[in-house]
Amino acid sequence: MARPVILSSQERPVIERAPPDQEHVKPHEWLSAEMLASYQKRFSKRSCFDLYVSKVAAEKMVNHANRYGRIRKEAMGFMLGDVCEHEKHRYVIVRDIVTGALLSSADRVRFDNDSYSELFSELDSSGFDYVIVGWYHSHPGYGCFMSQIDLNTQMASFREKYHSAIVVDPLLKEIQAFRLKGKRCTYVDFAIYWHDLESPYSTVKIKKVRVVKKDPSQGGVTPR
Repeated sequence: MARPVILSSQERPVIERAPPDQEHVKPHEWLSAEMLASYQKRFSKRSCFDLYVSKVAAEKMVNHANRYGRIRKEAMGFMLGDVCEHEKHRYVIVRDIVTGALLSSADRVRFDNDSYSELFSELDSSGFDYVIVGWYHSHPGYGCFMSQIDLNTQMASFREKYHSAIVVDPLLKEIQAFRLKGKRCTYVDFAIYWHDLESPYSTVKIKKVRVVKKDPSQGGVTPR
């Protein structure tokens, strides 16, 4: 199976599309005070964010980081989405994530070589023509930053202008996005977005409907 191209010298196709409207965006609840202030400043000016992450993709990243964080190990995966443009402003939408079996410790993580065929099978069945727009990984208990190893990974495999890295600390409950600028990484303002028929809240519980049917012998109803 041919592996998808993560890094390419060719320009990625850009989709002309308006960004999610302000009624359908919010800051991630794990943003630091500094980054929340930056988010609110951009939001108040009605400026387009450089990065939009779907509510579903964000929850998957956090859930993955939480699962590995409980055993003090790092998690990682690819971010899938689109490169878009609106009124000459280019931005990225992360629609989903994909991951595979990992070789992980408290401060290192990489894909298990034997997991690549399964990983790329997941990419092929992702349900849309994907572009790998970056990667995410976790730092369990030591904050959100790009280490030298992370920076080397970014420069080697994710150096296109649209590539981002999201770092999640599931123990400190922090999250931050980064992008290359020269030979270093800088912060990226990002927003969580959702569609009209999705709930913006991650803790909504849907009650199971109790179905009943008529009992012909009693003339009433009995639980199914």
